[in-house]
Amino acid sequence: MRAVSECLAFRRIAVLRVEEVEFGMSVSKIISVQQAAEEVERLRGSGRRLVFTNGCFDLLHVGHVRYLQAARERGDALLVAVNGDVSVRALKGPSRPINGEADRAEVLAALGCVDYVTLFYTPRVTELIRVVRPAVYVKGGDYTVDSLDPEEREALREVGSQVEILALVPGKSTTAVIHKLGASAL
Repeated sequence: MRAVSECLAFRRIAVLRVEEVEFGMSVSKIISVQQAAEEVERLRGSGRRLVFTNGCFDLLHVGHVRYLQAARERGDALLVAVNGDVSVRALKGPSRPINGEADRAEVLAALGCVDYVTLFYTPRVTELIRVVRPAVYVKGGDYTVDSLDPEEREALREVGSQVEILALVPGKSTTAVIHKLGASAL
């Protein structure tokens, strides 16, 4: 498979634009921040609600899939913002990500419950929240509303987003997968 990628800066947020993919794989769900903002306005204009979430999604597992399916049920479309590689390293350490940003975005875009994917490279998603202005913002049960980054929480309040925390799938996490892989190498 061959993908040609170009990163564009938009308000300190970079976005992956996939120009061509062979073998008929659809990556049309991977959109720029500007396209996301326009799509939200189109949805809002037709009385529909955008659900927004973000994360690293380094090794996609059943916990991620169930979380994204539950998130999508909270509105009419789901936008997933994926941390860029530099951001993942800053959050998770020098050995991460395991999968690169383009691969992570494409895998998420292949899920039926995901309508749109965009990449961001900042440590926090605050500016993207302000640009996209989602109706609903969803995070996993490893967060509480109070444990969200204060600037992100303020941005969500400013744009009037409803915040929902979804339950985790017990025993299903990227860290658990990594530990299991490490143990199996012994």
